Amino acid sequence: MRDARERLKFIKPLDPIQVETPPVSDDWLHEIKFDGFRTQLILDWAGARALSRNGHDWSQRYWPIVAAAEELPAKAFIIDGEMIAPDPDGRPNFHEMHSRMAWNAEQLAYVAFDLLHLNGEDLRPLPLIERKAKLWSLVKPAKGIIQYSDHVEGNGAAFFEAVEKMGLEGMVSKRRESPYRSGKLDSWVKTKCWEIGDFELLGVRREAGEAPAGIMARNGRYAGTATLTLPKGVRERLWNRVKAGKAKRPFRPVPTAVDEPSVQWVKPGLTGRVRHLRGEPKLRHATMKDFREDGT
Repeated sequence: MRDARERLKFIKPLDPIQVETPPVSDDWLHEIKFDGFRTQLILDWAGARALSRNGHDWSQRYWPIVAAAEELPAKAFIIDGEMIAPDPDGRPNFHEMHSRMAWNAEQLAYVAFDLLHLNGEDLRPLPLIERKAKLWSLVKPAKGIIQYSDHVEGNGAAFFEAVEKMGLEGMVSKRRESPYRSGKLDSWVKTKCWEIGDFELLGVRREAGEAPAGIMARNGRYAGTATLTLPKGVRERLWNRVKAGKAKRPFRPVPTAVDEPSVQWVKPGLTGRVRHLRGEPKLRHATMKDFREDGT
């Protein structure tokens, strides 16, 4: 028998697997992927607390949400969700997270998307759709600072198209009948949106057996690498420009790992058009589709 004084324990999160396209069958439900910090809200006899995705106690940083959690109509719960810094239109602004955590925590919000425990009952074996119904009943009185993550059932392709048009990071799809299990599982999958942008080309890495990659920067900072997927004529024009404009290692923060014999640095003045996953701190799954020289 559980000791009545025993505190509820952190549960390792369920992590979605990355996929290229969202599932289309009707046994999936789809939610917006919120760009913030994964957070678990726990309430027990000693009060509420907020734990990071690794189980660290961040209650002081999130004090307004912790206070709101203690007002929810339950004696005990474990909620899984995302801490966000919403802009006036409600969209999460990841770049504002650290500033608000330090100075304006009252401008944070918490988006609840799963309920793992409620008033002494472990809900993880229940189907997701049932857990979400209980979650809605719990958080609907929260008046905005704790929000419920709405979902649609089926029609994943149309939902993804809408998310992309709204300029959001992506979506998470979950099997409606799935239980909650910790770790990386394919019962939840995430589909990220693509973005196309301009980056400064610092150099080119060419290694035997691998596709050439551009070393990219944005606003004077190293941004990652992008595979060069250029049409033949454009590729030849780039090689000619690289050979004609050899340079020393650029005087800016570039990780030592990319400063290797296979990298040929180029003189400033080349801008690459790069397709990459939206919402990542560094370029991921990036490809350079074209380039231009300054003044052209």
